[in-house]
Amino acid sequence: MKLLTRYLGREIYASIALVFAALIMLFALLDLINELNSMGRGDYRLGYVLLFVTLTIPGHVYELFPVAVLIGTIFAMVQMAANSELTVYRSSGVSLKQMVGALARIGLPLVVLCFVCGEIVAPSSERMAQQLRLKAQNAKVSVKEFRSGVWVKDERSFINVKSVLPDTSLLDISIYEFDDTYHLRSITDAERASYLEDDRWQLEGVKQTRFDRQGAYTDNRASEEWRSSLNPDILSVLLVVPEQMSAWNLYQYTVHLRDNHQKTTRYEIAMWNKLVYPFAVLVMMLLALPFSAYQRREGGISGKIFIGIVLGLSFHFIGRLFANIGALNEWSPLLSATAMSWLFLALALGMLWRTERR
Repeated sequence: MKLLTRYLGREIYASIALVFAALIMLFALLDLINELNSMGRGDYRLGYVLLFVTLTIPGHVYELFPVAVLIGTIFAMVQMAANSELTVYRSSGVSLKQMVGALARIGLPLVVLCFVCGEIVAPSSERMAQQLRLKAQNAKVSVKEFRSGVWVKDERSFINVKSVLPDTSLLDISIYEFDDTYHLRSITDAERASYLEDDRWQLEGVKQTRFDRQGAYTDNRASEEWRSSLNPDILSVLLVVPEQMSAWNLYQYTVHLRDNHQKTTRYEIAMWNKLVYPFAVLVMMLLALPFSAYQRREGGISGKIFIGIVLGLSFHFIGRLFANIGALNEWSPLLSATAMSWLFLALALGMLWRTERR
């Protein structure tokens, strides 16, 4: 049995790697074509475009993991069935339960790899990609995050933002304005800032302290308009979409929203999806097993691979659609995140049952 698992693993891993290579090249090409429209803005040249596309690859790897595993496993299993290798294994006494166990052992390293990619590699890589593009396209503003909040340099001002909400409203803002000789002119603190238009912000709960040779003067106002080259598009790079955030960051943000009596459904769905998504790899491998039992007249290798592609893409896109509908209707986050996995598990078990009855 160990020999079977080792041989199956080698064939499946090779097929998955081949599928990944094809899918990543396709998605990277699409990203490159899309980024060419932005090339030429500021210092955003071809070198930056290529680096940006490279940094987005881990995100695509994570998103496509179950799809690649399904297609790759189907390809490997069907090839082995066509060469009568699986028939020899089954004739030698290997049961369906043992085959499922072998696939589970093969799939566990892929589950770990998917989790690491989605929890560590993809979020940081996506953030680096967005910050790279921002820096290349806008030389006036640089963005950096510290424990004290977000710090933004805007010409002769330094801006500290404690919190950036999903609608790009700012909470607890401090604006440190310097003169031409880099002497501090004023400190403006505001409880909240909302973007208006044309680089204009509306500050609320304003307390301003001005400095000159005579001393310091403090002024309190309910609201004030503030002009800055900082805008929501720039701030959006600090807000990685929930589907690309790590599960830990999603958990922290949902706690923050709950403490402030705000809706958390979308972020809870994304968090549960992050935790469940890697195990979809095992479901996809189980779903691929029945394809090896079907005869050539039922579609052949190309037909089975096509069905695998359709199923994989359906899992990806319908799963996202279901999550969005669940967020809009405030369904159970756990159910919204796991519905497609349960559906495909039921489909896999149904196909295995039908295969055994043939």
